[in-house]
Amino acid sequence: MMLSQLSDESIHAHMGRALEQAQMAFERNEVPIGAIVVHEHRVLGRGHNLTEALHDAGAHAEMIAMSAAYKQYEDWRLEGAWLFSTIEPCIMCASAAVLSRIDTIVYGAPDPKFGGCESLFEIPTDSRLNHRCKVIGGVRADEAAKLMQSFFRQLRDRGQEVH
Repeated sequence: MMLSQLSDESIHAHMGRALEQAQMAFERNEVPIGAIVVHEHRVLGRGHNLTEALHDAGAHAEMIAMSAAYKQYEDWRLEGAWLFSTIEPCIMCASAAVLSRIDTIVYGAPDPKFGGCESLFEIPTDSRLNHRCKVIGGVRADEAAKLMQSFFRQLRDRGQEVH
């Protein structure tokens, strides 16, 4: 089976792996977003947000997962790969996916404040770009959204600022 023909069951399972990464971020007091990169049914890269730990605004789950995938794939071009993210990738991450030649972006919950795939911008499908990614949104969205809501509720309960 070609990866472009992933079954709903496989897509659901891969998003489960991204959700595991999001839980790791949650446990580190990071915004709970997780991502994985899959190529030919093999996970090439995993990542979760590390912006607080690394003091790096670019340490998003998707960027970390793609960086790990570049090393495994031994190329920056991730042609044929799928990026799974628990939350709609932001503008930076959506752009990096396009530049990396990702085939398909699958995300869980939409991000109305920063979403770069469908909510605010449609970077992966913009016909002005030389590469486009397919986009599948809403996969296990309830689980991803609940994790985010729980995280931000916890911050508010502790009196921490919510950004």
